[in-house]
Amino acid sequence: MNRPKPLILVSVDCQDLPSRRGPVKTVTLTDNYAQAVLNAGGIPWLFPYSDDEATLDQAVATVDGLLLSGGDFDIDPSLFGEAPHPNLGKIVPERTNTEGALLQRAEARKIPILGICGGMQLMNVSRGGTLYQDLPSQKEAVLEHQQAQTKDLPGHSVSILPDSQLAKITGESEIGVNSTHHQAVKAPGRDLIISATAPDGVVEAIEDPLYSFYLGVQWHPEAMPDTCQKALYEAFITACTRQI
Repeated sequence: MNRPKPLILVSVDCQDLPSRRGPVKTVTLTDNYAQAVLNAGGIPWLFPYSDDEATLDQAVATVDGLLLSGGDFDIDPSLFGEAPHPNLGKIVPERTNTEGALLQRAEARKIPILGICGGMQLMNVSRGGTLYQDLPSQKEAVLEHQQAQTKDLPGHSVSILPDSQLAKITGESEIGVNSTHHQAVKAPGRDLIISATAPDGVVEAIEDPLYSFYLGVQWHPEAMPDTCQKALYEAFITACTRQI
């Protein structure tokens, strides 16, 4: 008998789409995320925004892993004790509140957690870390982190910390990554280590070495599936499979 596939809770965007009867709130997610989970052997479950405690409890109790996706939003700076910067982008409180609640419960259960782009930033803030609200105006001599080319192409390289979980997953000390962000980790949160940096020193990956699988990356590995990037999702799903 084949072993059951792990169920992965995936956070989502939510948009108001036009219709003849007026705007309709719609759950949205780039299909690359779902396909990356499926291709790695998991079952993606897209979870909408919710503030219902019982629903959040049951959702996290049901799944084997949590994937915090990226999206078109910024993390609210009040969560790390700062006033909004003039170049702060759109914040989506309903999304951030839902993801924060899911993350808190997932950590309590010690299930594997993978954060992508904004998901990584929330993981850091939830541990008491801080962010650059806008890299170009807050950090000197930074690379272009919002690349013009499509996400399936690398925008710059990252150096990976030896002996980190990320190094063990990729088997590399340096890889090419895509780059579509203007916020980034400034000070890492408690128990977190920086496991990858860009050539300009911008933090590109964080992890908790004391946790079975707690990894956040600033780039989008699901958009580069034909490279070593697919190993990230495969390692995540393998860790989730152990929860079954």
